[in-house]
Amino acid sequence: MQYSPLGKNGMKVSRLCLGTMNFGDCTTEQEAFRMMDEALDMGINFFDTADAYGSERGETENMIGRWFAQGDGRRDAVIIAAKVFGHCGPHYERYEENSFNDGLSKYKIIKHCEGSLKRMQTDHIELLQIHHIDRACSHQEMWEGMDILEKQGKIVYTGSCNYAGWDIADSCWTAKSMHKQGLASEQSLYNLSNRALELEVIPACRRFGMGLLIYSPLAGGLLGGVLAKPTEGRRAALQDQLEKRRPQIEAYEALCSELGHSPANVALAWLLHNPVVTAPIIGPRTLEQLKENSAVPEIVLSDETLRKLDKLFPGPGGEAPQAYAW
Repeated sequence: MQYSPLGKNGMKVSRLCLGTMNFGDCTTEQEAFRMMDEALDMGINFFDTADAYGSERGETENMIGRWFAQGDGRRDAVIIAAKVFGHCGPHYERYEENSFNDGLSKYKIIKHCEGSLKRMQTDHIELLQIHHIDRACSHQEMWEGMDILEKQGKIVYTGSCNYAGWDIADSCWTAKSMHKQGLASEQSLYNLSNRALELEVIPACRRFGMGLLIYSPLAGGLLGGVLAKPTEGRRAALQDQLEKRRPQIEAYEALCSELGHSPANVALAWLLHNPVVTAPIIGPRTLEQLKENSAVPEIVLSDETLRKLDKLFPGPGGEAPQAYAW
């Protein structure tokens, strides 16, 4: 496994991040435990989760906590990236209209972080991420909440998710004016099939020295070798995308076959060729899927292969404003 600093920060994380969104939903607790143990054996030290994950919100964090409780140094071996934003906890539906349980108020950030700590049976979170932008709450209030948690030793770094480029800039400049560290990372949707991040988010992350974590790196399965998989049980949205883009996907999978790598591994390796990307978040449903990705950091795509992929999956034409202006 290869490791990289999280942006300009000193903390080093594995170039693959284990996503836990399927835990407690598609993946049983027993299988999740096996998967987390295997991830450590593979050298993956970076796990991404959220308080809203699981068939019951918070259940994924509970499973991680029970895994930590087994001991053998599991907690010290893992860098946890958690999230705060939406509703969570028992009977959360009752409080949907209450401001204290929604968005990013200072009270909400502190309360929900403490809930995550309790569920995961730990005293700190290495990276607490804002799960979505909340423009009804000022960046200053958000940073005040994070500052309290940092001074209490409950979090180490703050990250964002689903921020626009100008949201990143606004948040980082606000942090600087308050003499705070600023955002350590951004987590966004990015893959060969959706390259909108190249316009402004990737340049913003580079400008502010942030790490970039990628979710949906396989475009919901479209880039994961979908042609060879049975059609039964396939999500309707994926089936619809495949029918619309079948010639493109056929050409892509043929190229992957020539390279001697699975479509999923090529899609992940393509992300890692970008120096701003810290790690794609892999969300395996089974242990076998996790093991398949173990070789990804070692895959080197040639310039010729990168050009072929650009031709198959054109980006927006570069960064803004040059992508659309003279």
